Amino acid sequence: MKRLALLLLGVICVTTGYGQIQFDPSIQPSFSSDTVVMHPSPLQTQIIFIGGYDMVEATATYGQAAQTVVSKSWNDFIGFTSDNSGQHLGWISINHERVVADDHLGDGGGMTTFLVDRDPNTDSIIVTNQTLADGRSGKFFNVDFVNHTGETGMNCGGITSTVDGRIWTAEEWFRYDNEDIADRDTSDFVIGTGTLNGQAAPAGFPGFNGDTIKKYQNYNYMTEIDPRQAVAIRKQYNWGRQAFEGGVVMPDNQTVYLSVDATPAFFTKFVATTAGDFTQGKTYVYKQDAPNNKWIEIDNNDLDKMLDFKTEAVAVGATMFNRLEWSAKDPNSNKIYITETGRDYPASRWKDEHAAGATHSAHTMNRATFVQGTHPDSSDYWDFYGRVLQFDPATDAMTVFLEGGPHYANSPDSSNYPYNHLSNPDGLNFLNVNGQSYMIICEDLNGTSHGRVPAGFSNRTCELYLFDMSDNTPTVSDLVRISFAPKGAEITGAVATPDGKTIFVNSQHPSSSNPFPYNHSLTYAITGWDQTVTTVKNALKKQGEYDFFPNPVSRTVYFKKTGDFAIYDVYGQRLEVHRNVNQIDVAHLVAGTYFIQNEAGVTKKLIVK
Repeated sequence: MKRLALLLLGVICVTTGYGQIQFDPSIQPSFSSDTVVMHPSPLQTQIIFIGGYDMVEATATYGQAAQTVVSKSWNDFIGFTSDNSGQHLGWISINHERVVADDHLGDGGGMTTFLVDRDPNTDSIIVTNQTLADGRSGKFFNVDFVNHTGETGMNCGGITSTVDGRIWTAEEWFRYDNEDIADRDTSDFVIGTGTLNGQAAPAGFPGFNGDTIKKYQNYNYMTEIDPRQAVAIRKQYNWGRQAFEGGVVMPDNQTVYLSVDATPAFFTKFVATTAGDFTQGKTYVYKQDAPNNKWIEIDNNDLDKMLDFKTEAVAVGATMFNRLEWSAKDPNSNKIYITETGRDYPASRWKDEHAAGATHSAHTMNRATFVQGTHPDSSDYWDFYGRVLQFDPATDAMTVFLEGGPHYANSPDSSNYPYNHLSNPDGLNFLNVNGQSYMIICEDLNGTSHGRVPAGFSNRTCELYLFDMSDNTPTVSDLVRISFAPKGAEITGAVATPDGKTIFVNSQHPSSSNPFPYNHSLTYAITGWDQTVTTVKNALKKQGEYDFFPNPVSRTVYFKKTGDFAIYDVYGQRLEVHRNVNQIDVAHLVAGTYFIQNEAGVTKKLIVK
């Protein structure tokens, strides 16, 4: 058995030619797990917040006294704000993508914030007790929107400023009238005041304070919060009322790029007059086909135009996208990356806007014309998988960075399913380890058809991927799977700590049949990246050279690259050697567990059915 132990050790250790690599962080595909799945030790996983289960400290709201109540659920965006004093690690901000009535936490959506530390001996995460300026004391705190900016709803994505850790929550699902909101109070809203308690907002909004709008018109903004005190600061009325999802504050602390989860979605930019003051400046919408300046100003001093931003964007011929989700800046470049999650058949959602003057993006036209032989406004145009886009602020060029897929007319069964398949990327962020950046991609499946999961599976199993940004030719096969959400859940967001040690991850709406706590929305931490992947790019390169699929398999194993491979049984006995091959027929092997080893000594498990 000693030989077997050494063989199994090879599954997680790479020593030949990669002396700094301590383990391969990838995990095998799985579509039926009812818990969080990730690589075992040396990484450590902790569940640090359970939505709809953990208790939060609430302020006095709607005449109710301040008290401790069950938190909201559907954890979505996750933000991180460092403690610059050095006393603590920082604050976590969690969105709750809900539209519910709640007497204690406020109607609509919501957020929870909490302070974390790192254990000096184990690097594990510790949620720390706090006492806030308003007197609340505990671990988890409900963000007070009601008494400051008015309620929010559908808190989906958001922004973490990499400049100073400021946090904005994005109100996504667009509200068209008061019947669309969960509020009991649907009276007109006066900007700059709270709601039933009549408390003045700490800032309101310069130029719009005192203006009266319909209650539903106070939804669908980027809303800034203070994660340290768990209170809202202001709604960014001057960025327009849109179904917001993501954004990036650039290093100049003046320019903000904004993404919108809608079909059509418009890419927006705000440039502040003064660095750090986002109440004054200019708002623009992106027009890709403009011959010179591709940014068209929309007057943000005109509240009516901000309330009906979409109409203004269409009128100036702005470029349409198919559901722009999270946005993030590569820490090693000035480029912006945006997930365009897609909608299966978008034609009915944007053909009227196209007829009214809005334009399709270049990559959408290319896909429709040259790949599908149709037009984006045609009912047969499809976009099942989405993609990651790259925007270069230096040139204003928007291009496809990574296309989702691969495409299947009909979903293959699990024995013929590809090792990697990317469907409907949503959350997007970056991990920086020893100066090297890695894109973090969160899946949110729009469906199960066309290969988004294998045939016969009904659960939308979502995966968390890493991509090495030093690779200039990205493909889906280059992605490294590092975690699965529990059965039925979406991986909604991820954020890394600046020290590169921990990735915090959110998942929501899992199957109610999963065991506790995996039947709840979760915030979990994966710690150990700085120690275990000191040169992750080499580990990912090695793993990329050695991908094989399908797994489990009944007949033929296919390798990404040609090489020499040996097959071992569970006792460590070498059964076969195959040289200079890119596929192996294993139909003759008895069903069970085997191990494949390549010429570099890297070993991976193979299941034969």
